[in-house]
Amino acid sequence: MWLFAALAIFSASGAIAGSCSENTIELRQNGVQAEFSIELAIKPEEQAQGLMFRESMPQFNGMLFINERPRQVSFWMKNTLISLDILFIDATGVVKTIKHSATPLDTTAIPGGDDIQYVLEINGGIANLLGLSAGAETRYIGYMQENAIWPCE
Repeated sequence: MWLFAALAIFSASGAIAGSCSENTIELRQNGVQAEFSIELAIKPEEQAQGLMFRESMPQFNGMLFINERPRQVSFWMKNTLISLDILFIDATGVVKTIKHSATPLDTTAIPGGDDIQYVLEINGGIANLLGLSAGAETRYIGYMQENAIWPCE
């Protein structure tokens, strides 16, 4: 089931063209490209709530946390009922680190590092399924396009 859904979303050739919209984010690395439908967490109360108390999330959905400027970030899984992959992204759209399959309900701090402007939460295990690691590139219409390593066209 996972593999079939994944093949419908990404291409080893990277040939899938994304919509580059406010509702999607694209990731690419090593010839694999994937697109996720996202919710945004911009306001402090949206960021505090995040994905807490949700019992499920569609497979290729996620939440993008947008900070006003790059900073040091740390997350936790308090009141989060589903396992998540947490991708910490710099101002250029490059993934700096990934916490794979964060444990639901764990209150241990998950450091994302310094100079992080965006954080993407997706279902746990998807980053490994896609072969994503530090250095993956992301594309989102809300990025400062002049700074983006992979800008929207």
